[in-house]
Amino acid sequence: MTQPSFATNETQKPTVAFGICGSFCTLDKTVPAIQALQKQGWNVQPVISYEAASQDTRFGTAAYWRETIEKLTGNSILDTLAGVEPLGPKGLADGMVIAPCTGTTLARLDMGLSDTPITLAAKSLLRIHRPIVLAVSTNDGLGASAQHIGALLVRRDFYFVPFGQDDCIKKPMSLKADFTRISDTLSEALHGRQIQPILAK
Repeated sequence: MTQPSFATNETQKPTVAFGICGSFCTLDKTVPAIQALQKQGWNVQPVISYEAASQDTRFGTAAYWRETIEKLTGNSILDTLAGVEPLGPKGLADGMVIAPCTGTTLARLDMGLSDTPITLAAKSLLRIHRPIVLAVSTNDGLGASAQHIGALLVRRDFYFVPFGQDDCIKKPMSLKADFTRISDTLSEALHGRQIQPILAK
């Protein structure tokens, strides 16, 4: 599908900001998701949360993930408020994907808070009505985060990657997006459409 393009860059490719939050067990899924966007012709500009930028976990060190993402995208990671603020005003991105999108980030987006690189990047692009695509990954998606998902589902310019329960027995409240559907969700969002069905089978 041909992508609408608003931003300009050195490669003359459309640019998507790719926000990575601290759902550490899901970080490995960001690599194939970014590769899928690149195959569609996207220039991927990574943005990283404070937690993902600083925490070493059993799923990899912060330095490892930074090096991996920067090498994959060919772009330096944006990890400060000052770094992400120009995305919207200067037309530096056509839209944003947040994957993984944690419950904390869902709450901040719902409440209009812009105190992290991820949420300020989203706010920066929302001001010029660029789509924000959310790939949820949260252990309380059917608990405390459910209200924020519900609120954002009906909010202008927010779109959800299809999601479902990832372990209904051991983690009955947990929701996780199907990261293989990110590029398709973005394609629909650029035309103002929510991909369907939202609930993954």
